[in-house]
Amino acid sequence: MRCLLVGFVFVFLFAAPTFGQTPSAKVSDLAWMTGHYKGNMGGGTLEENWAEPEGGSIASLVRSTGAGATNMIELIVIEEEGDSLSLRLKQWDPGMEPRAEGFQVMELIEIGDKKVVFKNTGQVGMQQLGYSLNGDQFTISIKNAQGGLDIPLTRQSGH
Repeated sequence: MRCLLVGFVFVFLFAAPTFGQTPSAKVSDLAWMTGHYKGNMGGGTLEENWAEPEGGSIASLVRSTGAGATNMIELIVIEEEGDSLSLRLKQWDPGMEPRAEGFQVMELIEIGDKKVVFKNTGQVGMQQLGYSLNGDQFTISIKNAQGGLDIPLTRQSGH
């Protein structure tokens, strides 16, 4: 019984610091995201333009158009925080009218070969946001209270 208790204490003391931690990553791990991607969405077009990682961040300007007009602009910035990554995003309607107060903030929960997933740290907005690349197909994966949605885009330029 004493050996079991000592074993439990050992596991708890050495494993506990890893519980709840986000995966280790650098923005350079996301260099595969760099490029211009475009696809059809809801009768319109969605474009994502990811800049090269530099200075501890990687960023994207997103534009959604339909019926000959821009209907949404979004700014996404992924930054190194500690030894992991955080994502901040903000959306605007035409005329740069903010859709919500402040930025939505998300923390890294998964990173792999040409795949990354973030989880919302607040109560408003998407629950999860992920990106993956397979050949020239760049997929945005969104999870919210209503379920999940994958948005496929095609590489237009970049790596």
